Amino acid sequence: MTINSMYAIIGGGGGFFMEETFGQKLRALRRVASIPQRRLAERVGVDFSYISKLENDRLPPPAADTILKICEVLGIPPEELLAHSGKIPVQVQQSIGSSPAAIQFLRNAQEMKLSEAEWEQLSEQLKRLRD
Repeated sequence: MTINSMYAIIGGGGGFFMEETFGQKLRALRRVASIPQRRLAERVGVDFSYISKLENDRLPPPAADTILKICEVLGIPPEELLAHSGKIPVQVQQSIGSSPAAIQFLRNAQEMKLSEAEWEQLSEQLKRLRD
């Protein structure tokens, strides 16, 4: 399930997911890790021009397995880039796809146009639900 198909499920529209593009996020994370494009490309097993094109949004985000390799090289959790790629982890797809309540929850969240701080607060509240 991609973010586009999630839009179809929850009713489409902007503001639900982050505004930063995959390429912008990749470039920022790579720079924080102080890894040149060529070194990242070598470690991931792609041509450096591919990384450049991704960072400049001239190509769509890569397949999930490539994103996972990039995250491994950068030393970051996969969610950092998956959220910007339009790809949703299989476990999340299965949870959302099988739960009408989860779909309704996402619709409500979209309508509320939650800020990043509000998402973090909501995440903390969810963790406390099971405590």
